Amino acid sequence: MQNNLVEMEDFYLDNNGLMIFTQKYLLQRGECCGNGCRHCPFDYINVPAVKRHELLAARNKNFENKK
Repeated sequence: MQNNLVEMEDFYLDNNGLMIFTQKYLLQRGECCGNGCRHCPFDYINVPAVKRHELLAARNKNFENKK
């Protein structure tokens, strides 16, 4: 994996100035880190169960709202 992150490809800054990793970057990293990343492609597998349930529910709600 590359050492230098590319803005808008590997990450972007949200309205609060937080660095948000893209799904592409997270896939390249290869596994869930357990931090509840916004674009986690691994269904938050390493996030504790209660928080994982909340994150997946929020993701599903956002998906349904976009239909």
